[in-house]
Amino acid sequence: MGLPSLKELAYGVGALMIGLLPVLAPAVRAEDAAMVHLSLKDHRFEPAEPHAPAGKPITIEIRNLDGTPAEFESKTLRVEKVVAGGGVITVQIRPLAAGRYRFFDDYHEDTTEGFLIVQ
Repeated sequence: MGLPSLKELAYGVGALMIGLLPVLAPAVRAEDAAMVHLSLKDHRFEPAEPHAPAGKPITIEIRNLDGTPAEFESKTLRVEKVVAGGGVITVQIRPLAAGRYRFFDDYHEDTTEGFLIVQ
């Protein structure tokens, strides 16, 4: 038996790294995300300024209590999703730096806006 070739060594190291990947960089689990609950009633978000921790993934649940559809949108959060009248949606947000992030109902932007406060 001779020494392994450079190619065989590279293959072995690559396989080892792939095997260690879950340990070195654990996947974000749903239970690790901060949960934010929003409701939409009479074209207003409640709460209008929800809070979430910085540096942690965020799950936002939007419950539309109106009978008409709404479009939850935020350019800074990079999300745009329709929620049917009487419906509920969930959006996943990447970990964010501290700041104030605007969101709105694209169908009624003049009256329906809020700000996610990340601290």
